[in-house]
Amino acid sequence: MSENYGKLMKDGLWEQNVVFAQMLALCPTMAVTTSGTNGLGMGLASTAVLVVANILVSIIRKTVSSQVRIPVFVVLIATLVTVVDMAINAWLHELYKVLGLFIALIVVNCAILGRAEAFAVKNGIVASAVDGIAMGLGFTGALTLIGLIREFLGSGTLFAQASQLLGPGFAFLEVQVPGYGGALLMILPPGAFAVLGFLLAGKRVMESRQAAKTAENPGEAAPAGT
Repeated sequence: MSENYGKLMKDGLWEQNVVFAQMLALCPTMAVTTSGTNGLGMGLASTAVLVVANILVSIIRKTVSSQVRIPVFVVLIATLVTVVDMAINAWLHELYKVLGLFIALIVVNCAILGRAEAFAVKNGIVASAVDGIAMGLGFTGALTLIGLIREFLGSGTLFAQASQLLGPGFAFLEVQVPGYGGALLMILPPGAFAVLGFLLAGKRVMESRQAAKTAENPGEAAPAGT
């Protein structure tokens, strides 16, 4: 079937964002976003699993019966998570020590099995890959944004220890705000809920304004290519 890849990207990044729209994967969202570096690392690990899982599910979708497809998908995702867990432990050990158990818990991320069941099992390889990339980048962006806000308000830094956790090539991201020690509350669990709440409210306000603008100018509402 013909896919609108632009729409898939928009859905993954905004309309159906894993965190801000579907409210999934809140456990890692709350737990690992004490810094932008942690959020970025966790998001990229989840994206790798999501993309490969979508591709493999799309490949085998016509050979696996409906009676056993969910167990097959779970085993497939668990295998991919194990590979990612071992890879991070081998090549990004400092990040592995920070994220710890939450890497293994990617296997129970509802978004990954959800995309396999809702999209990849019904679509071709390319479309499934694009969907995985879009959803993964949306998830990574959400975790990184929440992490950066909490880190800035809580510690007065941005992407702290990026060169140690992600590699020397990420050293340029590290920023220290002079003269600001931060507020401890923001890097504690209440800070995570507060930041997420404000971001959700901001997204709702933006969508409401866009809907009102579209209602005033209905001629601009039709998407390209329809």
